[in-house]
Amino acid sequence: MDPSLAVPAHVAIIMDGNGRWATQRGLPRIEGHRRGVETVRAVSRAARDLGVRMLTLYAFSVENWRRPAEEIGALMGLLEHYLRRELDNLRREGIRLRTIGRTQDLPAGVQARLREAEAETRHLTGYTLVLALNYGSRTEVAEAARAYAAAVAAGRQPAGEASWEHFRRYLYTAELPDPDLVVRTSGETRLSNFLLLQAAYAEFHFTPVLWPDFSRADLEAAIADYQGRERRFGRTSAQVEPAGT
Repeated sequence: MDPSLAVPAHVAIIMDGNGRWATQRGLPRIEGHRRGVETVRAVSRAARDLGVRMLTLYAFSVENWRRPAEEIGALMGLLEHYLRRELDNLRREGIRLRTIGRTQDLPAGVQARLREAEAETRHLTGYTLVLALNYGSRTEVAEAARAYAAAVAAGRQPAGEASWEHFRRYLYTAELPDPDLVVRTSGETRLSNFLLLQAAYAEFHFTPVLWPDFSRADLEAAIADYQGRERRFGRTSAQVEPAGT
């Protein structure tokens, strides 16, 4: 990473590899998730220190409900514990917490902690941590399409003038900027139903590092990769400067 070059304002991370990390060490899968929570804490602070303004973490997908009930219960318990323990730190360090996804379907205790953390940090504007919880991009788009169609039918949106700018107002991310950089850990090279529309012009970085082992140095490597890209947005190379200038 070159500190003299531009840093992505919004980084989104698909946190993958907790279960494999535990299996490789002969540990229960939940131990990998516990270690992954510690990585969330470290990486969120590293991102802020490196100049990132927003970090979105794919924490729980709509497809993750297919996992064993015992693992889901443990994950929800870890999430509630994290929120309870971190709220004071978030306030002290000036970190705003946001969520995207169908959080209304999460356990009541988790919902209560999320509402509290979001309310208590709403006034903080320097750095935002976004947790994607019970999130799926296809679900998001389907819900947005229904809401958009209802708005047109009710006369709140002009008929026959469909556009991305109109439609995006109905996404979970309506108030958030699109990601500049999407990172996936564990060696997998797919998006897994994460920010499919919002990542249309994002840069991608895939690393074999499992999420519990992902460090500040790995984040710096991802940003360095980003800084070497040329972001054209449909233009030619002659019309744009390199990403980091």
